[in-house]
Amino acid sequence: MKIQSQSAAFFNRTEQTANKLNEQLSSGKRVNSAADDAAALQIIDRLTSQQDGYSQSIRNAYDGISYSQTADSALSGVNDAVSRIRELSIQAGNGALTDSDRQALQEEVSQLQTQITETFENTTFGGAQIFDGESRSFQVGPDANTTQSLEQTDGGFASAILSVDISTQAGAQSAIDAADTVSKELNSQRAQLGAFENSVSSTIRSASNQRENIAASQSRIQDTDYAQAVSDQVANDILSQASIALRGQANQSASSVLGLL
Repeated sequence: MKIQSQSAAFFNRTEQTANKLNEQLSSGKRVNSAADDAAALQIIDRLTSQQDGYSQSIRNAYDGISYSQTADSALSGVNDAVSRIRELSIQAGNGALTDSDRQALQEEVSQLQTQITETFENTTFGGAQIFDGESRSFQVGPDANTTQSLEQTDGGFASAILSVDISTQAGAQSAIDAADTVSKELNSQRAQLGAFENSVSSTIRSASNQRENIAASQSRIQDTDYAQAVSDQVANDILSQASIALRGQANQSASSVLGLL
């Protein structure tokens, strides 16, 4: 009976080992529960949390880039309108034109002025107004205070061009100066947006590298070493077959003893 008990225990151990190896091979993970390796599981959970943090911060950073690109596209449209107003102002400064001609040019200027005003008032991102003069802070890292900020204009600098009137030669001359001033400020604003985009892009590359390194570390701890697992499975199969044979022999011996009794 002792031999039977030992063979049964041996068989159970090989079965448990087989189940564990099958789970590792099917899931691709060496550690599937705390019972497999409690210390490793804690490390894996921390690394998973870090990866999730980097993934979300990268998404946030891309939102920052999209926000900046939206603002830049709007300012590009304003710049086109200002350039057209400057062109019309130069045309209106020509002495060969009549007051009626200049008034016609002013009507187009008025339309462009309305376009500029609507751009600053109605450009939004995610439902929020962009040109409100507020600073936007984007969480671009997985830790507290890893942010990048963007100072946004309220479009007040464009007031100079919104008040021009080229229906007179004097007004046309003033409009040229106003267009130059506004264009300079527009270029400055767009340069800040470009610098912000480049900075955030660099942050994304760095965060992506960090995430990949963490994923590699997690993989080394968590993932199944298939070569080792298959080797262990073959060895365990041999032990399992031996335990079956041993149980068979033990049963035969027990039957013999019972027969003698």
